[in-house]
Amino acid sequence: MNRSHVSVHHVFGSRRAGRNAGKPGQEAREPSAHTAAAYPLRIVLYSHDTQGLGHMRRNLLIAKALLKLEPRPVVLMISGAHQIGRLAIPQGIDCLTLPALGKCPDGQYEPRSLSVSLDRLMALRAGTIQSAIEAFDPDVLLADKVPLGAFGELEPSLQWLKARGKARCVLGQREVLDAPETVRKEWHKAGSDQAISSYYDAIWVYGDRAIYDPVREYGFVRDVARKIRYTGYLDRSADTEELDDETARMMDTLQLPSDARLALCYVGGGQDGDAVAEAFARTELPPNTVGVIVTGPFMPEEQQRHLQNVAADASKLCILTFVPETAPLLRRADWVVCMGGYNTVCEVLAFEKQALIVPRVEPRIEQLIRAERLCELGLVDMLLPSKLAPEAIGSWLRRTPGRRRNIREHIDMNALTRLPGLVRDLVTPRP
Repeated sequence: MNRSHVSVHHVFGSRRAGRNAGKPGQEAREPSAHTAAAYPLRIVLYSHDTQGLGHMRRNLLIAKALLKLEPRPVVLMISGAHQIGRLAIPQGIDCLTLPALGKCPDGQYEPRSLSVSLDRLMALRAGTIQSAIEAFDPDVLLADKVPLGAFGELEPSLQWLKARGKARCVLGQREVLDAPETVRKEWHKAGSDQAISSYYDAIWVYGDRAIYDPVREYGFVRDVARKIRYTGYLDRSADTEELDDETARMMDTLQLPSDARLALCYVGGGQDGDAVAEAFARTELPPNTVGVIVTGPFMPEEQQRHLQNVAADASKLCILTFVPETAPLLRRADWVVCMGGYNTVCEVLAFEKQALIVPRVEPRIEQLIRAERLCELGLVDMLLPSKLAPEAIGSWLRRTPGRRRNIREHIDMNALTRLPGLVRDLVTPRP
């Protein structure tokens, strides 16, 4: 089955009959998410995915965690990244891929693939989302980051869910959005306070309040602040048995020497990671060390070719364009040189790796804020882009031992174990 698409009638038909089955001529009362669920919950996770793969990867990790609910839920992911079809999707989860919307370097948006106007693309995406949600009829909607979706594409569906009166709606947020003054301005312009007040029952912040408190930093109004629950960071390292198998397969594929140390350079989706990747490729690695660069699927082809040319003479360097699951590489790595995106940093923390973060500093400073906070705690090291050079990376590798840090002594990493309970609380009737 091509997991990039979902057959609405096949997936949804059986439960609808069961819920409405009753005496002839009489429709059974349909259970509400406001009552305790004795049936498998239907959960939708939406992400707009206009830049990189972070939103989609985060939602997939959360979706897998929610499968631990009893009864086991049925989960539909709605994503703007077609790469989701290349990831390992477990039974119980399926995905609907939206026509891709891309974010340009100047901050503007345009269709990533279709030769249509932006307005037509957004109408197509909004209609697709609404059709899927009406057919799926979820008990819980979890939307990532943007309350109304990209360009308001989620609002028609939110209006339908509100009128339907059954689903609980949750807004999921990473811990750092951007500079406080920027967030306040954009939050007000987008009408986010009103959207949350009108449509959302809860806000889950995927972070530790002791590291970064968005309520204090962004000055959220009371109605928004009271809906916030801090989940802790996402910990991918917990599934050790699965990771053992994935790590072994990855190492076999790369044919890396078993006794060599591994320095990993990972730049997320890669759309603006070429400078970090090239600096790493030109770095003189410590003895008995091999280097692996993961460029990401969005690094432009011209930059990828240039990177391959730079690395052509480096016998101990491997370049990968796309890795469906980065956790095995991160688990095996002794050092990690990376950018400061939320998912990348979560994995660095989860596997307690020595990490040098080169944060993005424009047009947003989200990564810079995150890196600075963690650097202040001594959990990562940071190199500003203005200081980026092969010599700086090489110096860090030589002076930094490859031993693990005691991350969990400082940070709450329990989001994935906590989220199923938050869903149960959400759908349990209040006394």
